[in-house]
Amino acid sequence: MNARVAAVAELERRIGHSFADRDLLERALTHSSVGDRSPGTRNNERLEFLGDRVLNLVVAEELTRRMPEADEGALTKVFHTLVNLEACAQVGHRIGLGEALRFGGGAGKSGMRRNARVVGDACEALLAALYLDAGFEVTRDRVLSLWAENFASLDTPQSRDPKTLLNEWAMGRGLPPPVYRVLGEKGPAHSPTFRIEAYVQGVEPATAEAGSKREAEKLAAALMLERNPGDAE
Repeated sequence: MNARVAAVAELERRIGHSFADRDLLERALTHSSVGDRSPGTRNNERLEFLGDRVLNLVVAEELTRRMPEADEGALTKVFHTLVNLEACAQVGHRIGLGEALRFGGGAGKSGMRRNARVVGDACEALLAALYLDAGFEVTRDRVLSLWAENFASLDTPQSRDPKTLLNEWAMGRGLPPPVYRVLGEKGPAHSPTFRIEAYVQGVEPATAEAGSKREAEKLAAALMLERNPGDAE
């Protein structure tokens, strides 16, 4: 069994679903770098479109159930903390989605498996594939399970901002505030990808990539906190 086949098997185990339609799963895991970008190409872009809508419905439904007294403004604010590129990328990383993706050329060797935009988009495509393969009820259950950690963070607002938490952690250890450095920028001007390093004196730096500097900074901060779980409470 090669590494990618093993990664796909592990991905199915983590989401708790074995796909009956293997072609559908493969399409969800295929990045647009494979082949051209014409409408008929079997990559995950169309599935991403559908998956975004499925995720929106599941989260909106769950929030109206959990927050029966909240008005539209309050629901919308909380909704956007749960449904965004960062949240999708976090879930994707937790289930090992990056390792299961299929790329064209050398894209898979250029850090794309850890790229927040790529993994976040693929996460939405995977949800669409799950919906088409198993139906809405199964998909709702899996989304609520995969997003459980994100929903739990609603009770602790500060934990939703890794940069704030990392700053407090550094201060608690008597260290200077974290510094965020831009290590590189790539991609077209209308859709750039930034590589950011989070640095705290005396701690191993953490790097992350995302479609905006702010998103990459938050992902890098979250990664540094994950590496130091005993100190980052």
